[in-house]
Amino acid sequence: MDICRHYSPVVEKFSIDECFLDMTGTQNLYPDPVKIAYIIKNEINKKLGFTVNIGISCNKLLAKMASDFEKPDKIHTLFPEEIKTKLWPLPVRDLFLVGRATAEKLEHSGIHTIGELAIANLNSIQTLLGKKPGQQLYEYANGIDLSPVLPEPEQAKGYSVSTTLAQDVISIEDANKILLELADSVTTRIRTDHVRCYCISVNIRNNKFQNRSHQRKLDEATDITKEVYEVSKELLAELWKNRTPLRLIGISLMQIVHENEIQMSLFQDKNKERARKLDHAMDDIRSRYGLDKVKRGSTFQNPLEIGKKYRAQFETKKE
Repeated sequence: MDICRHYSPVVEKFSIDECFLDMTGTQNLYPDPVKIAYIIKNEINKKLGFTVNIGISCNKLLAKMASDFEKPDKIHTLFPEEIKTKLWPLPVRDLFLVGRATAEKLEHSGIHTIGELAIANLNSIQTLLGKKPGQQLYEYANGIDLSPVLPEPEQAKGYSVSTTLAQDVISIEDANKILLELADSVTTRIRTDHVRCYCISVNIRNNKFQNRSHQRKLDEATDITKEVYEVSKELLAELWKNRTPLRLIGISLMQIVHENEIQMSLFQDKNKERARKLDHAMDDIRSRYGLDKVKRGSTFQNPLEIGKKYRAQFETKKE
């Protein structure tokens, strides 16, 4: 992020390892967008030791789609005049924000590519997906995105992470291993933002596409992975008594407060402080050497091979 800020006055952090740069007004300094993209990519590799993909376009949606083209260590453009040749032939499930269930609905209706969605009847799409989601995905298929690059994001009121499963989960042991990875991911994000949560929620979707959720309010705000994980396990056990096979598991952290707003207790829990120090040590290792360099022991030996067979969808909610 710091390297990117050397090249653009407006940088929006999109996720833990993605950002948007608004290069408006820098044409005199950087007249060739592809050339400056290579300079940024190579500087990141030289200074930090890892590769990145960069997508270039006139809006965030097209830049994001371009960045997800062939990987790794690539630079791609996706300008409006390239939409028909580069975007429209792609499967509709590759479009940003199209999840598995939405893709299945579209495919069952005869829409298999992004191009077919782009030229479909808007009213029919809205009837199929809902008015607002249908409108948004129809616009995305046509390369339309009017959202600005925001240098200072709004204060998040909630953080959530969910995983859509490629195969049914039927045992509590496997479900708990997934919960641990989700808890680890979402607490890393709140520690990065120097906030804590007073409320934890777990949501599930079974293979009949029935959704359920359960939440618990905490007496003390937390950002500790182990604490979020233990509460999440209890919530899942209460939610999933019938053991109907699961297709989605998610964790949400709500009632967010900044660290500076928390009054420290005179009698600090030494176990919590040790756990917090461990979390920060792991965060530091990952920030320096990559997200996959250190994992919690309980996530190993997973017969479902989390991360290989599952497609995770991460979202920071601003409500």
